[in-house]
Amino acid sequence: MSENLDKSNVNEAGKSKSNDSEEGLEDAVEGADEALQKAIKSDSSSPQRVQRPHSSPPRFVTVEELLETARGVTNMALAHEIVVNGDFQIKPVELPENSLKKRVKEIVHKAFWDCLSVQLSDDPPAYDHAIKLVGEIKETLLSFLLPGHTRLRNQITEVLDLDLIKQEAENGALDISKLAEFIIGMMGTLCAPARDEEVKKLKDIKEIVPLFREIFSVLDLMKVDMANFAISSIRPHLMQQSVEYERKKFQEILERQPNSLDFVTQWLEEASEDLMTQKYKHALPVGGMAAGSGDMPRLSPVAVQNYAYLKLLKWDHLQRPFPETVLMDQSRFHELQLQLEQLTILGAVLLVTFSMAAPGISSQADFAEKLKMIVKILLTDMHLPSFHLKDVLTTIGEKVCLEVSSCLSLCGSSPFTTDKETVLKGQIQAVASPDDPIRRIMESRILTFLETYLASGHQKPLPTVPGGLSPVQRELEEVAIKFARLVNYNKMVFCPYYDAILSKILVQS
Repeated sequence: MSENLDKSNVNEAGKSKSNDSEEGLEDAVEGADEALQKAIKSDSSSPQRVQRPHSSPPRFVTVEELLETARGVTNMALAHEIVVNGDFQIKPVELPENSLKKRVKEIVHKAFWDCLSVQLSDDPPAYDHAIKLVGEIKETLLSFLLPGHTRLRNQITEVLDLDLIKQEAENGALDISKLAEFIIGMMGTLCAPARDEEVKKLKDIKEIVPLFREIFSVLDLMKVDMANFAISSIRPHLMQQSVEYERKKFQEILERQPNSLDFVTQWLEEASEDLMTQKYKHALPVGGMAAGSGDMPRLSPVAVQNYAYLKLLKWDHLQRPFPETVLMDQSRFHELQLQLEQLTILGAVLLVTFSMAAPGISSQADFAEKLKMIVKILLTDMHLPSFHLKDVLTTIGEKVCLEVSSCLSLCGSSPFTTDKETVLKGQIQAVASPDDPIRRIMESRILTFLETYLASGHQKPLPTVPGGLSPVQRELEEVAIKFARLVNYNKMVFCPYYDAILSKILVQS
């Protein structure tokens, strides 16, 4: 089905900005170094795919096509990461200890600095390598300057004049220490406050070769700082350009690999079928229907999309391939899924506790918050392999009964009887089963809240929290905002593809 999409329509949807802004973003992304790519590798990976649908015929590709596609995916993932991840930062590349790459790098660097040391120790000294290093330092310092830094630019150009430095070296009048002093002073002027200490330590190094080596080390850190500053400065302006850039890159991938929408098509088909049959009406909230001609209601494309996004929060990441258009956010959707599973257990435990306890105990804000924090702490490691939910819920039951008894005693209320304790512990332990009625109710209400928020267009204030979820309202709203941001951005990028696919699916239905 995917190879039959009207690609010309999809392309047209992405041409609303000037080519200059798009090319600017592309240059910035493609100029990123290995550190950038490593920073996002964990977020763009996916489990091994199985049972690939055969809606597209197999096609042989060359190695060059595969490499070009891989580069396109990497650049697209990087642009996406910069915009979506507000905490994204470039980090210096740290090679693994005892790795071959690190040993080779150390050997090459040692040979270079040894050569420089030998040249400077000659009589008279040879400054060829040193002058080349000064030239590199000069270019690096100039790269840190903004257009308005005219005075600093003139100072660097004047003092680090390579022609003049060569003449001084030939006449035996070159003072390397003086040049180093100027370079350190300029680095102190241009560096971020976090680098003041590193720059200050340079002044204590008296030998020329170790000094130059450390200067380059600190300059590398300053390059990272400058790159992160640039990213944080332009992030607010990158949104629209990034939407167009990601769409363009994905279109290029689709043209090389026509089956790159197979899993998306399958995902949307399942959402449409589930909505039409209400197959999962007790587990997932059902989206709206649009009125059609005749008695049979017609599915709304927006409702199908929203329902499809909700299905990502119930995804089996180990057994099912993730849809291609949301693959770069798979780790984020998975993280939200884990948070919602924990909220479901937390909400269910608090609901049965407040239902069993004396009337009014849940209205005591301090007690309710304390109880929630106790349960949250005990559920912290819920998704680790070593975590056993049944055992932890047994511990939670004991702790909850103690807290309830203590609160009732302080309030002068009737004591919590042994029979009630037994019943409460049993209900808390029952939450371990995915089929537990209380747990299913909490899960359904949480997903209903998220569906309502998506359908509202992410308007503030957020929708009213369904009954029983008040104790976890703050946590639920935080998840809803993160979820809506992911969905909204994904729609902006890939909506033309979704519309093209759904136009065929909904006609058939």
